[in-house]
Amino acid sequence: MDFYATCILCLSLPLLLLAFRKRRFAPHLLPGTKGWPIVGETLEYMTAGRSGRPEKFVKDRAARHSSDVFRTNLYGADMAVFCGPSGNKFLFSSENKHVSPWWPDSMKKIFMFPEALGKLKNEDAKKRRSFMLEFLKPEALRHYIPVMDSVTRDHLATDWSPHKEVRVFPLLKSYTLALACRLFMNIRDPEIVRKFADPFARVAPGFVTVPINIPGTPFNRAVEGGKVLRQELLDLVRRRKTEISEGKDANARDFLSRLLLEGGDDGTALYEMDASTKIMGLLNASHDTTSTSITAIVNYLAQFPHVYERVHQEQLEIARSKGLDEFLNWDDVQKMKYSWNVACESMRLLPPAQGAYRVAMTDFSFAGYTIPKGLKTFWTVHSTNKNPKYFPDPEKFDPSRFEGNGPAPFTYVPFGGGPHMCPGKEYARLEILVFMHNLVTKFKLMKVVPNEKFIYTPSPVPVEGLRIRLLPHN
Repeated sequence: MDFYATCILCLSLPLLLLAFRKRRFAPHLLPGTKGWPIVGETLEYMTAGRSGRPEKFVKDRAARHSSDVFRTNLYGADMAVFCGPSGNKFLFSSENKHVSPWWPDSMKKIFMFPEALGKLKNEDAKKRRSFMLEFLKPEALRHYIPVMDSVTRDHLATDWSPHKEVRVFPLLKSYTLALACRLFMNIRDPEIVRKFADPFARVAPGFVTVPINIPGTPFNRAVEGGKVLRQELLDLVRRRKTEISEGKDANARDFLSRLLLEGGDDGTALYEMDASTKIMGLLNASHDTTSTSITAIVNYLAQFPHVYERVHQEQLEIARSKGLDEFLNWDDVQKMKYSWNVACESMRLLPPAQGAYRVAMTDFSFAGYTIPKGLKTFWTVHSTNKNPKYFPDPEKFDPSRFEGNGPAPFTYVPFGGGPHMCPGKEYARLEILVFMHNLVTKFKLMKVVPNEKFIYTPSPVPVEGLRIRLLPHN
């Protein structure tokens, strides 16, 4: 028996050592949970947002599983949530190497024509993104600053000045949508703009909800709103193509006309659908996130008089350098340094966008964990924005955080990073600063509800619309 036992031990030992070696040096499986069947942890994510603390979802799981990356399931998709500046840096620098852009199927159902899904070539998508980047680059946008200034003046004169008190959020939704329609599609008719407003209001809440398409659910309302928008925009694309073919729009500078003139229109219905989707995405991003950003800024300007006063003095100095009917220009906007610090601190505390998604193109490792090919990934502002490690006393409103070199790299990324950084970053900056200039030079601000709560749906929304009392300057 001793002989046989010795033989078995000798034969088994190499196998045991090999198994131990593989276990010791193999990357760890990603920690986390998929949550409930179908819905995953979507309900918990939504609840955290509705409570006004979306960072709690990330913070709790990072503490429970890993502060670098953890696994979850949102909107029916298994995904890895990357945390901290190291996670942000890795994903931003891994575009087209380890990860590529990805949208949840629920968002595709809202934004895209069903018949176009999966039929667009990658080369075409890259070409049209490149065209969008060209249109939205600073050199191109500087020509639109006087238009932004003019539209803002008209909006404040019409919708704010006649009142002693306003609900800021709904007014800004209307303003940012009207401006986007003007700049991107050359639409000036308020009635046409209003036709887009209602379906857009149904779309955004459907982004962060359980993707169950049953009448009455938020997702169903978003899908139906998206269907209305796509058809309205498709009709607009076709009308604009007819105008161009008849020579009526040859010198237009708006995005839609230039897309059809210079963007490689192949004349197919698929191209028309893709153009409609591009416009829909551009309109949604430019008016939804920007309106929530400006709402947050107005909230803090009204809450902190000493901050308001510094912004007012900066903007008053610019206003005094202008002629009575002279519009703002590029050089004026570059002088608004403290105002932009205030905007950045507002977006840190009430971030308009929560993050973005990618998909793993191949197996890779991060922080010692295996990320398998096909797994979806998510970077989120909520792993850094209120983390005291990166922002001491994180709940305090302090624009000085953005003076000098500002926050540490990859800790503040409201527009993302890497090749797929938000293309509308400069557009948002200009729109925000032009609005701030006109607002503070025209009104003093006072909050009617001092501690009005913000909830996330998915962008931060004041529960009472942000009621502000407008006071004249002495």
